[in-house]
Order: sequence, then C-alpha cells, then structure tokens
Amino acid sequence: MELFQLRENEVFKALRKIKNQKFIVIGGYAVNAYTLPRFSVDCDIVTENKTETVEITKELTKLSYERAKDTDFGPYSGDFLRYEKTISKNFMVSFDILIKNVYDRQTKAMFSAEWVFKNSALRTLKGKTITGELKLRIVNPEALVVMKFVSCRNADIRDVFMLMPQVKDLEWVKKEISERVDFKDRFFKVKSKITSEQFKDNLQGVYGYIDEKLFEKHNKTILKYEKFKNK
Repeated sequence: MELFQLRENEVFKALRKIKNQKFIVIGGYAVNAYTLPRFSVDCDIVTENKTETVEITKELTKLSYERAKDTDFGPYSGDFLRYEKTISKNFMVSFDILIKNVYDRQTKAMFSAEWVFKNSALRTLKGKTITGELKLRIVNPEALVVMKFVSCRNADIRDVFMLMPQVKDLEWVKKEISERVDFKDRFFKVKSKITSEQFKDNLQGVYGYIDEKLFEKHNKTILKYEKFKNK
C-alpha cells in the first residue's frame, strides 16, 4: 500500500472508531465531501467542549495516537489538540481537534463551535485513494467557503474555487465573511489568484485533471462575487 493510501486508510479507520461521538469535520476532508477529492494531510474536527474531546482522544489513544507536544499548529490558535500516529518511517497521520471555536491566527477571525454545528449536516465522505466511505456530520459548503475565504491561503483559495458551484446562498456567504474581515480585500486576493496563468496547473497538481469546461464553470461561479464587492 502506498504511503498516501496508508495515511488515508488510517484516517478512515479512526473516523469509524469515533463516528458516534459529537464532532464536525472541517478542512480538507470536508472539501472531499463536495467536490473532486484531494489528498489532505490532517483531519480537522471541531468539538463543542472538552468533555466530548476527552472521549474522542480516548478512542484515538486506543488506536495508538499520541498527543503532539509541539504547540505550533499552523493557522489555528485557541483550544487546540493534535493527535499523531507514526505509520511508517518519518510518515505521520494526525487529527487536529479544535475545541469550542476555530480561531484563525492571521486574521484573528473566530468561528464558534456553535456556528460550525449549526451550519453542518450528515453527509457521505468518500476516500481519494481508498474505496471506503462514511456517514459523518460535515460542515456545509457555504460555511466551509466562508472559513476558507477568510483564511485565504493558497490551499484555501484552491478549495474555494472547487467548492463554489455547491454554494446556494452567495448573500449569506458574503455577509458572514464581511462580519470577520474586509470582503473586498479577500475577494481581490481570490480573484488575483484564480485568474493567474499558473492557477489551473497548480489546481490540477492537487485535484488531478480538470477539463476546460469544468474549469470555466467554476471560474464563472466564483466571479459572481464581483457584483457583491461594492455592496
């Protein structure tokens, strides 16, 4: 089994173990529920309190996951735990658990766990390198776009591009973004990236081959926000 497949297999194994606990899947694995699957290094989940988190970490510990000692966990801050498992030499699988809220270090934007739970639903998560699938509570595409639009890292912009055809309420998304950051600034950053010459190649490097018609469909969908930026 290839290393990436091995990692995804481990993530699905752990998700099956904890699926009866109360949590929401966000991040890359949530993206995979709505669009062409891409590989994600970490599985990000949100819990409402530490009591629920303890039950999840107990199950992860039974599967030989260990709490990470490093405190630098990329874009997130606040109540945060990472549980890791070594599955091959220098090759890890990890769960990032965000407790009570999702707090973006760069923008200082915050999404409460209550907000994430409210904007979620039970959906099917399918594997990219494995044939398995799971029914889990996953953040809705609109809320996921909001979170990634706010963060606006290169990986987030690629995900926003792929998710946009799933978004039904553009006004709600714009309102939620504007309550946390400067919408015009975020939109300019997204537009600049998706209209660059190298964007399609970078996108395909993550998601695989995307034909021209599909690419243009996604491009037109996200650029609908042009009419919102001056409101």
